[in-house]
Amino acid sequence: MNKSKRPFTKSKRSFRRRLPPIQSGDRIDYRNMSLISRFISEQGKILSRRVYRVTLKQQRLITIAIKQARILSLLPFLNNQKQFER
Repeated sequence: MNKSKRPFTKSKRSFRRRLPPIQSGDRIDYRNMSLISRFISEQGKILSRRVYRVTLKQQRLITIAIKQARILSLLPFLNNQKQFER
């Protein structure tokens, strides 16, 4: 039988640290459409905190900004453009 000397060794993988999606100089408000549109799915839903790894405070500000942009017609409430194939 082949028995290795260290059966429970971890593999040496290099992890690349993910950059935060919101930099320190970014303003989170309804006018910053390039920032806000990153946090919306294709259907127009607000993505959760876990998806983009933002803090609770940032998620609240993003949600408020998205809702304000929707009210001002800068963003759609829904995006239900389904492609029908025959």
